[in-house]
Formats: sequence, C-alpha cells, structure tokens
Amino acid sequence: MKINHTLSTLFLAVCSLSAMAAAQTETPPKPPKAIVVILADDLGYGDLGCYGADPERLPTPSVDKLCNQGMKFTDAYSTSSVCTPSRYAFLTGQYPWRKKGTGILPGDAALIIDVNQPTLPKMLQKHGYKTAVFGKWHLGLGNGRIDWNKHISPNPNDIGFDESYIFAATGDRVPCVLLRNGNVENLDPNDPIEVSYKHNFPGLPDGKKNKDQLKMMWSHGHNNAIINGIGRIGFMKGGKSALWNDEKNAEVITNEAVKFIQKNAQAKQPFFVYFATHDIHVPRTPDARFVGKSRCGIRGDATVQFDYCVGRLMKALDDCGLANDSLVILSSDNGPVLDDGYADNAVKDNIGHSPAGPFRAGKYSILEGGSRVPFIVRWPGVITPGSQNKALLNQMDIGASLLALVAPQEISPFPDGENHLAALMGKDTVGRKYHIINSSGKMVGIRSGKWKYLPPGMPIRDGINGLGGKMTKAPAEGFLIDLEQDPKELNNLAKQHPDIVTRLHAKLIEIKKSPVTVANLTEYPLLDD
Repeated sequence: MKINHTLSTLFLAVCSLSAMAAAQTETPPKPPKAIVVILADDLGYGDLGCYGADPERLPTPSVDKLCNQGMKFTDAYSTSSVCTPSRYAFLTGQYPWRKKGTGILPGDAALIIDVNQPTLPKMLQKHGYKTAVFGKWHLGLGNGRIDWNKHISPNPNDIGFDESYIFAATGDRVPCVLLRNGNVENLDPNDPIEVSYKHNFPGLPDGKKNKDQLKMMWSHGHNNAIINGIGRIGFMKGGKSALWNDEKNAEVITNEAVKFIQKNAQAKQPFFVYFATHDIHVPRTPDARFVGKSRCGIRGDATVQFDYCVGRLMKALDDCGLANDSLVILSSDNGPVLDDGYADNAVKDNIGHSPAGPFRAGKYSILEGGSRVPFIVRWPGVITPGSQNKALLNQMDIGASLLALVAPQEISPFPDGENHLAALMGKDTVGRKYHIINSSGKMVGIRSGKWKYLPPGMPIRDGINGLGGKMTKAPAEGFLIDLEQDPKELNNLAKQHPDIVTRLHAKLIEIKKSPVTVANLTEYPLLDD
C-alpha cells in the first residue's frame, strides 16, 4: 500500500508539473531589446500616487505615468523586510534564509553571492544582453579582507554584470565612495583609504564627541566617522578625492544609467539595467532642487527625487526609440521606515501620510508593511495600460520569469524562484500558491491565498520607526490573518480556524526543509493544496 501511495503521489506530482509547465509555456512575446529593473530603497506601498498617496502632499508623476502605461500589482512582496537579503534573493532566485550570512551586511563584508552561483544577470548575459548595475549594492565585495586602494574582486562584474557603478553598501555606512567595475572612482594613490568597523583612526572626529561638526544629527547609531558633515556607521580614513557628495549621488548614478542606455541603444545591443536607487534610505539628502517639493518633509522630498530619476530613465528609453521595446519593472527592496537613525524630522513631517498604505508596520517587520511593496510592470503593446493584478508575487520570481521570456525551453537554475511570466504579462491573476514571508534570519511566516500564518513565538515588530518599534510574539496557537478582511493584521483567527493553521504550519515546515532544486523538480507540485 505504501509503495502504491508513493507511486500515486509521484504520478500526481508529475502531472501537476506538466500542467503547470503547459500553462506557463504559452508562446511568449518576442524578448524586448531593453529590460530595466528599478529597485527603490525603503519605498513603502503607500508612498506613490498610484498606490494611494495624496499627490498634493507627495507628487510622484513619473512613477504614476509608468503605472498608467502598465500594470500595478497589489500583492507583490520583497523577499525580506530588510535590504541585503531581499537583494540577494532577487539576483539569485533563492530564499535568503537558506544561506548563512545573508543578514544586513557591514560596508566591508565579503561578497555573499558565490561566483559560481546562477544569477539573473548571468542568465541574461548568456542570452545576449549587456548587463549593468547602478547604485546601491550592499551584497559584499571581495573575499573578506578588502584593500580599497586596489582592484577589488570578486565584485558585481564577477556574478554577471558587464558594468557596475555602485555604493559598496549604503549611504550611512563607510566607505563613502563609488566603485566602477571593482575600482574606487577618483582615488588619489597618495591618500589611501582605510576602513574599520571596530575603532576610529587617531585624530579623526566622530559623531559622539564632535556633534558640532554634524549638519545632520543622529538619533541612534550613525555616530562613528563624520563624512560630509554626516555621522556614519563605521570609521574611514583617507580617500578625500574619492568621497561622494551625498546630495549629488542620485544624479550621478542616474547619469551613468542613462549613458549605458544610450550607448547600447546606439549599438543596437539588447541590454539589462538594474537601477538600485538610494534616495529614500537614510541619510536622506535630496538635492536642493527637490527640497520642499513635497509636504512630507525630507523623506517626501527624497521620494520626489526618486520619481525624477525614474522619469529620466523613461525619457532615455523614449529618446532612444525603445519605449515600445522595453520591459520595465519598478519595485522596492522592503517596506518604509521613518526614524532609521537620523533626527531628520521624518516622524513629525509624516503626519497625514501612510507610507505603508493600508498595512501596518514597515521595514524590519514580518507584518505586511515590512515586505508588501509597490510592483509595477510596463511593456507597451504587451501589457494592458492602466491594468491591475492581484497575483501573489515575490521579487525572487523575476529571474525565472524572465528566463521563460528569453529562453522558454530552458530549465530554470533558480532554486526557489517561480516562473510567473503569465502574471507579469497580465494573463494570470493567481501567481504563487505559497509565499514565505521573511523578516530577517529565521523569522519566517507563510501566505497562501488570502491567509497569512506566523508560527507560535514568532517575533512581531509593530510601527514604522525602525528598530524602535514595539515587539510582541505570536501566541501559542499561532497567528492567522485573513488579509482580504484585515489588511492591518489586527484580528488573530487561529482559534477559529485550527484546520488552516495546521495545514499552513505543515506547509511552512515542508518548504523550509525541502527546497525546490533543478535536480528535484518533482517535489514542486507537492507544495500544492
């Protein structure tokens, strides 16, 4: 009986896999000449006009136009509620909690993506696209002991990017320099860079002892090295000619992205751009042109700047004749945060605006505000303008979905990413059957359809004021939410629906213990109901 049951299960699994493959292998459109992924930093679900923000308080005309030209997803997620793990998952198609060391990285961390690992840019390179990343990286560089005065390898170019122009980590972490293809830009060899995340260098100021040198006061942390009048995480010495100008960073990386678009368009070369903005992440330092352009203070002004940068990229595509031959995806690496270490009045100035939209909490939280993010897809002539889709998606699925577009007969190398090209094209409104919601590390829950479940004892951070939010834990019966009826996750239905709790708890354990792999594809359908 056991053997028969096993054979029956395997037969059903293979049939389910075949049915899924048939549904997903409908002849896709001809691959576009340009693929652009815009990944904002700390942009909340409610920070855009097309997702409900008041355009009088927080104008985002460029992104709203993009949305009107394409499709808005209402149930899309970043893979984590913090930056490093969500970016790791986006590029590798692997849940970050499956691999150690994918937490929030310091600025001198080693590269956490193995150079032999399949990645989204490698896949697109293989199929004829020139690839580039501009902006925030925060996935580590080198092998653990970085000499910033020499070529640093491995770097983004070693995991699939033909060109890279990046911040090593974030704007609030040292070193405060930009790197082009593994080399610090504008470095004077007579003024070498030294970086330490343990101690300051003799004679240099720090944010605790030298507050008089700060133009932006810190609220917690961010009080080590003072660079450009801003306290940072970590200490840095030297490299004065290479230091970035915080207020100009957005313009600088946008210029680089535009030049890449123009160069490849002129050469009639298909290309992929990963445009990783930093504007809304702390320290928020919008250029003077954008100060006061919102009614939500400096965080709102930084959002207006982000919108401007998006507009410039869209104009570059238009000017190069690629408006109708480009697939553009815009999303955010995690949910919003207000006070994330600097006293920039973000909390006070936010009154009347809901950065997480209808959801509760924000960055760092396993609640919906932590990882339910904007997700917009535009491809004129393929995607219906002004459409909306409730399909359940994860940014980790972008790689497998794009593979189905550029090489539909190939088996996906992305272990946890799913092919939802049909959803991206507006032909499917279901998407994933299961999505693992991750806050950080091993803090995971699961969503299936309208139901969201967190296991007993799971830490739950409330609020959007960063690490200062109130912490509770899921009760002994677990935490079960009907997201359609209760988007703010206020009413625990675990006791009313123990059968759903049992099913989702078992499924969560199964997925955690049994990752989908190319060599074990028959396990995939067993994730079905």
